[in-house]
Amino acid sequence: MIEITCNDRVGKKVRVKCLPEDTIGDFKKLLAAQIGTAPEKIVLKKGYQTFKDHITLDDYEIHNGSNLEL
Repeated sequence: MIEITCNDRVGKKVRVKCLPEDTIGDFKKLLAAQIGTAPEKIVLKKGYQTFKDHITLDDYEIHNGSNLEL
């Protein structure tokens, strides 16, 4: 189980617990349940890289304590 912090650039930070083998799409569903937004409207980025829904967190080298931007 890992914990990832998501920043929405408005000052709100959300911590989401998930598994490293979860896909980005699965992670978006967990995040959507916490922030109250539809998962298909969420775009996750780190720097200039936009994450695709079918690739796992482990493949993107997202580990415990990682920070992502909405």
